[in-house]
Amino acid sequence: MSIEDSFAALCVSGSNDALSVKSLVFKPKTPKTATPIPIVVVALQTTNTPSPIIASASNTKEPRLARDELFQSIFKVEKAQDFHLGNLQNIENEFVVLLDSNLNAVDEKAVLQLTSDKFISKGKLLEYLNQFKPVEVDFSKAPEPTTAKKSGKKPSASSNKTSNTSTLDDAKLIGITVDKAKDFPGWYQQILTKGEMLDYYDVSGCYILRPGSYFIWEQIQHWFDAKIKSLGVQNAYFPMFVSSRVLEREKDHIEGFAPEVAWVTKAGSSELEEPIAIRPTSETVMYPYYAKWIQSYRDLPLKLNQWNSVVRWEFKHPQPFLRTREFLWQEGHTAHLTSEEAQEEVLQILDFYEGIYNELLAVPVVKGKKTEHEKFAGGVFTTTCEGYIPQTGRGIQGATSHFLGQNFSKMFNFSVENPLGSEHPKIFAYQNSWGLSTRVIGVMVMIHSDNKGLVVPPRVSQYQAVIVPVGITSKTSDENRAKINKTAQHIESRLIKAGIRATGDYRDNYNPGWKFANWELKGVPLRLEFGPKDLSEGQVTVVKRNDSKRMTVKLDELEARIPEILEDIHEELFVAAKQKFDSHRVIVDEWKDFVHALNQKNVILSPWCGVEECEEDIKNSSAQKDDGEEFEQDEKSPSMGAKSLCIPFDQPELKPNQKCVKCHRKAVNYCMFGRSY
Repeated sequence: MSIEDSFAALCVSGSNDALSVKSLVFKPKTPKTATPIPIVVVALQTTNTPSPIIASASNTKEPRLARDELFQSIFKVEKAQDFHLGNLQNIENEFVVLLDSNLNAVDEKAVLQLTSDKFISKGKLLEYLNQFKPVEVDFSKAPEPTTAKKSGKKPSASSNKTSNTSTLDDAKLIGITVDKAKDFPGWYQQILTKGEMLDYYDVSGCYILRPGSYFIWEQIQHWFDAKIKSLGVQNAYFPMFVSSRVLEREKDHIEGFAPEVAWVTKAGSSELEEPIAIRPTSETVMYPYYAKWIQSYRDLPLKLNQWNSVVRWEFKHPQPFLRTREFLWQEGHTAHLTSEEAQEEVLQILDFYEGIYNELLAVPVVKGKKTEHEKFAGGVFTTTCEGYIPQTGRGIQGATSHFLGQNFSKMFNFSVENPLGSEHPKIFAYQNSWGLSTRVIGVMVMIHSDNKGLVVPPRVSQYQAVIVPVGITSKTSDENRAKINKTAQHIESRLIKAGIRATGDYRDNYNPGWKFANWELKGVPLRLEFGPKDLSEGQVTVVKRNDSKRMTVKLDELEARIPEILEDIHEELFVAAKQKFDSHRVIVDEWKDFVHALNQKNVILSPWCGVEECEEDIKNSSAQKDDGEEFEQDEKSPSMGAKSLCIPFDQPELKPNQKCVKCHRKAVNYCMFGRSY
């Protein structure tokens, strides 16, 4: 019997009541010459498995999720997603199994779901794992604190006291004066201004994008522009002004924007004959000209995109990047001959948006479809990428791609002869619109940054590495001083030639400690320190911004190692953010558990009937504390009720006759609900 067959013999048929179990493989920090000892974590899907506890339980250093190469070399499977616990029988190398203690509370006969198609009873699973001598771990306990070395001083009494204020003790050193965990809005404001991402303008709700943030937007532009051009999309530009006559042609569409439209009513001292609106979006600006340009089915598809700014005069409390009165975005508008072709593009664009978040910003998102109530007015359906801000427990809409159907082409009367012949009816074009804005920068900042300042993912950071000469004192000879600075400058030039965005800080009016704090505040991914010891040993000391870990890199390995470390940082940021999102996205089937789960900073997947009145009832009924009391109203805060974020494409399986989480109706799908920005 093959290994695959022997494990399959232990498995059972699937069950709707099965408890989900995750099997994660971690690779600890290992010397290059040593073979890594994988750590296999088997835990309930609902159990959070922090890396420090994994390190403590396995007696290893810095475990991180394993890459495909480890699975290929040790488990003999091509990719991580192909791995299952049966593959443990393939291993000839040493490995460690950590077992979630929460499994003790599960009935021996309970069915556990290991993968989409593999189910096993708890008893059989433990019997199988016992041959590998698993270590039982209580992941709810914090790892033992490490004892400070090289210090005989006892901690002062004051150091054991916890402060209720948001002020940071070492604020003068690092520049941020409030704690992210205690005053998130104040922290966010300081992060952006002190990190030199933006500055406030004298018109409320409008902000100046400084080079650090605009560079991020440029990187997004370059990446996305290449992607859409591969689909045949061309860039164009339409005026920012739209007449009230044109704007009001589509009353249903503009209704959602009406309170936010900014109007120009005067030119100098003269009143305009007709008020002119500043575009909140460009459907009504562009589509009269689509009707003019599309004269035949041979003119389709027409695919245009523009990079521009729009104005939405929000009366709510503005927030930099998230809710501003003027913002930058791209808006794509395409027209197609068939519905199938248009809908295919909608999903392709949504995949590109997911790529921006995952591949550039190291931010996980959930793709899905908006409810009828939340979809774009005038569209047939709206697809979306939804993010999650761990500190507040709120969801945030990241980007949207809309299928407009024939609604606008009928309104603006652009139709073409049927390719089948004149005896067939004319065809109104099928349209899409899709957009992503500078809001993405705010999402990235909120998720990754910390109390030292910005943390910017390497692929979008204006500078990926900063070189700082160190160890130069009044006793340093002029010759050594010159040699250290010259070698540091040579390191900088080598990195630039290798395609790394590097800069050097050679200012002699600031000490290295001040420079370190300054560049940490700006979020530069890597700091390279170069001093007398580094000079003598032919190395440079590298410090990672995301976790402050230090390492040395030989100068002759510089061009090879620095890109690898930058890639590690991107992966570490993404994995950390994804673990937080995954552990706070919970399934709730019964209303009695809904509000409590929401108040634990979770977004919630619940079975839902699809009825708009029920959706509104969920939002209203969830704006309360665990004791049933309503939250105090605050105009500066988003709604405390759970709105529908999306109907995820990746759906849990509905149980037979599953009821809606709120009402008596039959559920039609799972919907993701959450408090939202």
